[in-house]
Amino acid sequence: MITLAEVRDWLKTFQIAENYYIGKLDNKKDKSIGVYSLNQKSPPVIAIGGLDSTTFNRKSVSVLIHWNKNADETEKAAYSLFERLLEQTHFYIGGTLVFYLKLNVSEPIDAATDEKGVYERVIEFDLYYKRSEINA
Repeated sequence: MITLAEVRDWLKTFQIAENYYIGKLDNKKDKSIGVYSLNQKSPPVIAIGGLDSTTFNRKSVSVLIHWNKNADETEKAAYSLFERLLEQTHFYIGGTLVFYLKLNVSEPIDAATDEKGVYERVIEFDLYYKRSEINA
């Protein structure tokens, strides 16, 4: 299993933002990245042959780039993270092997501004990772 906290800590290694959060952006500090579960309806990953034959699982993530009051700087920060995500192949998050990162958007989605006029962008992706052995 990969948790949102582990995804947040992994994103910190890219050194793009000053603040990182899961679940909620406390105080909405500028230059922040928030990590959330992606709300999508999809069945669990189970191979033909059942759970014992299933070797991988999926974690769907939504990342909010809450930057500043400059649209251009916000877009550049979001693209910086997007490009780093594009480069990822066979890596570890929290000790779990991730063998594929599938971006669900062709570019960071413009989420306009928050109530204080801070520009925001969103990146959605799925992490396909090695399922741990439950009976091991």
